[in-house]
Amino acid sequence: MLEELLPQMPPPLTLLGVVLVLFLLYLLSSTPGPGKDPPGPRPLPLLGNLLHLDLKQLHVSLCGMYKKYGSVFTVHLGPKKVVVLAGYKTVKQALVNYAEEFGDREIAPIFRDAFKEHGVIFANGNSWKEMRRFSLSTLRDFGMGKRGSEEKIIEECRHLIKVFENFKGEPFDTIQPVNYSVSNIICAIMYGFRFDYADPAFQKMVDRANENVRTVGSSQIRLYNMFPWLRWCCGRWLVNRTQILKNVKNNIEEIMGLVLGLKDTLNPQDLRGFVDAFLVRQQEESDQPDSYYHNNNLKFTVGNLFGAGTDTTATTLRWGLLLMAKYPHIQDQVQQELNQVIGDREPRVEDRRKLPYTDAVIHEIQRVASIIPMSLPHTTSCDITFQGYFIKKGTMVIPLLMSVLQDEEEWETPHSFNPGHFLDEKGCFIKRDAFMPFSAGRRACLGESLARMELFLFFTFLLQRFRFTPPPGVSEDELDLTPTVGLSLTPSPHQLCAVSRA
Repeated sequence: MLEELLPQMPPPLTLLGVVLVLFLLYLLSSTPGPGKDPPGPRPLPLLGNLLHLDLKQLHVSLCGMYKKYGSVFTVHLGPKKVVVLAGYKTVKQALVNYAEEFGDREIAPIFRDAFKEHGVIFANGNSWKEMRRFSLSTLRDFGMGKRGSEEKIIEECRHLIKVFENFKGEPFDTIQPVNYSVSNIICAIMYGFRFDYADPAFQKMVDRANENVRTVGSSQIRLYNMFPWLRWCCGRWLVNRTQILKNVKNNIEEIMGLVLGLKDTLNPQDLRGFVDAFLVRQQEESDQPDSYYHNNNLKFTVGNLFGAGTDTTATTLRWGLLLMAKYPHIQDQVQQELNQVIGDREPRVEDRRKLPYTDAVIHEIQRVASIIPMSLPHTTSCDITFQGYFIKKGTMVIPLLMSVLQDEEEWETPHSFNPGHFLDEKGCFIKRDAFMPFSAGRRACLGESLARMELFLFFTFLLQRFRFTPPPGVSEDELDLTPTVGLSLTPSPHQLCAVSRA
């Protein structure tokens, strides 16, 4: 490794200059503000708290610090000072009651490289506000969370059932069919049509997005985000960065190819989806040089929604199927309730209120899987005193969502899979304030209503048709619930059997 890096290393004076600049930045970030800093481990110059952290499981390290330092604490990721918010009361207070102050996005170097501060996730300022407003209103116009979306999801459920039936009860990996099905929902809303699962271009787009979600949480990328100058002296070592940028570039090229096809057949009186609505708005503002409706925002907003609209819901659904195989007595109760309430007909969203146990199970899957353990980082938009601590404008802030979903003060058995968390003594479904898998405030998930509908329909359709079991020779106890850590927590590689209940 050293021999490979040496030919790329800059001259000694350049390296010295980089070290001096980093040390200066460290001193500046360590300079006390006008108020009390949140507590935290003492950092080393340049390295910060790297020696205290497991970069492969950063969320685990931060949860450990939460127990030691309290619900607002400081950690240094390399030379960068970061404030971590933990526990339901603190996270809600920051993201909801101080939504403006904690509402900006910290854009990590890897995301700045990939998205150039365009789009609807990795952006700030007026451009982000306009893209978020447009995205929310347009997604609602095309049925997000409404009847129009329900029909699209039900159609996709039928396709997914056929794929599962083709395995004839033999073991298979759920990752690709589930990812393709969920991705097709957002594609239908974006473009106005779905893809065949066998379409190689579609498969590559979904697989690239899935690979990036895994890779962006790697130790290598975490180090790059702390020390972005590494690309100038160790570029060949940063293979994960290279792969992420390549995947984004290829997906954006595919997206723009689809956009051009839609543009050629655009009818402003008959909009097919989100892209058509954007193109019409782009035409309407074509004489405005400062319009936010330009191609960079178009391609990166569609790319953001495609990636976010696939990973979180598909990952949660895969956790759900794995947990049903792991806990067959809970699967029994879900299927008994489905038999009694729905029988042989297809489930509908309106059935949710008549399926309290099933609804509780779906919520508990989201809670216990905690697939986004750390919210994408925020940054403070101004100086703020929060819970007695002074936090400077521009400070990176990490809301620790896992600490909310597993808060020992809010949940009776926070580390166990217990659908009873969402049921009262009469077996009726109850909402819980500390249920916050979609985050909260200005940066809450755009597609929450769509994701909730998808999870309910996919889960009920699949549990109605199939019994999920471990492969032959594998017991329920041997099913591994240890997650694979990336940007999200995904199930470790596994296979399940989908046995027809017909």
